[in-house]
Amino acid sequence: MKQRKGDERIVFQSLTMVTQFGINMIVPICMMSAFGIWLDGKLGTTWLTILFFVIGAVAGGQNVYRMAKRMCSAEEPDRGQKISDEDDRDGEKDE
Repeated sequence: MKQRKGDERIVFQSLTMVTQFGINMIVPICMMSAFGIWLDGKLGTTWLTILFFVIGAVAGGQNVYRMAKRMCSAEEPDRGQKISDEDDRDGEKDE
């Protein structure tokens, strides 16, 4: 069975999106956890790593939310354009 190029492109875009979501979650968590470990070592505490891990997880979640929101808002004008084009065509038929 031969796949169309459009199908391959959709799969590639989906894999790219999943990878971006993962990176947007992992990077803040790792950076903030490393900072917490470093601070714990300097200050002699044990709880800062957990605190900074949670802060990193929240920041990663916000990154993913913003990215998903941007992706959804980028799709909406296409839908709105299609509807307004249909309305224009309907108006031309009536005249």
